[in-house]
Amino acid sequence: MQRREFLAATAAALAGVAPARAGAQPLPNLPWRPERPVTIIVPWAAGGSTDQMARIVAAELEAAIGQRFVVVNQPGASGSIGTRNALEAPRDGLTWAAGAAVDVGCYKVLGLLDTELKDWHLFFAVANVNIVVANPNSGFRDFGQLLEALKARGQSIGISTAGVSSAGHNFMEAIRAATGIQYRHATYDGGAPATVAAVSGEVPVGAVLLVEAAEMIKARRLIPLAVQAEQPVTLAGYGEIPSIRRWIPDIPAPLNYFGIWTPKGVPEPVIQTMTRVWEERIANSQRLKDYAAQRAALFTPLHGQRAYDEAWKMVRQTAWLYYDGGKARISPDTIGIQRL
Repeated sequence: MQRREFLAATAAALAGVAPARAGAQPLPNLPWRPERPVTIIVPWAAGGSTDQMARIVAAELEAAIGQRFVVVNQPGASGSIGTRNALEAPRDGLTWAAGAAVDVGCYKVLGLLDTELKDWHLFFAVANVNIVVANPNSGFRDFGQLLEALKARGQSIGISTAGVSSAGHNFMEAIRAATGIQYRHATYDGGAPATVAAVSGEVPVGAVLLVEAAEMIKARRLIPLAVQAEQPVTLAGYGEIPSIRRWIPDIPAPLNYFGIWTPKGVPEPVIQTMTRVWEERIANSQRLKDYAAQRAALFTPLHGQRAYDEAWKMVRQTAWLYYDGGKARISPDTIGIQRL
């Protein structure tokens, strides 16, 4: 399947879970109504999990605030380029970044970007589940087979991810830390191209997010091997996918929160407005609920301190994975990330 066909299929699938919101009216008496369109920078390629989530959130924000929210893809450097552009934009509320909170929390540890989770106002929409998938011609039918192959000849087995610090890379690093296996890391500019690489056979295995691989799993173009979750996960239209803990009982399985954020220092009316929209519209969004249900994600409309506290759990685990695996530029405890 060509990349453009895959991305078209993704767009069509999203259209099915996110119908137009007929008759929605902007919320009255908001403290902030932007005079120009607002940009949401997705620092990954089109069609991936962040892109999917951000486009649904943008539509809901447009309906609630009465101004356009434009999603712009700026992939590169494991998401740090687009995030940097949001960080360096004028702090007027007109530029937001999207992605996984764990990335923002670990960029400084990796030496990719001088920022920390505490530097941002956080607004989450969903929590996604990591998955390892295999091309049907790879010979891998369950994770146990892949694990044995990785132990025997790991460096020869290519595994696609959305890049260093991506969810799939974090999952593979957790597997490596727990088992001592090695693998050949094949990096792409987002979850969608990483998924396409596994579908096409460019690599035999992919480590991505379930939301990114869901349609190809249901189409039997990919074999789901294991999810990073405490229990098996049921994907609508496919069935149950086993937990990684069947093979690695003690592997961490923190939730991976996705949403949008803007740097601290923006005017307070902006944050007051977004907080109200999150509590009154996003928290009741049927479009996001349907999206999460159809892709085995969790609907998690969190914001503020609670969002920070929940995301911090995965930041602590992942930052030390990078350090122990020799991928960190600094020790996490030097910036207040204590080992679990």
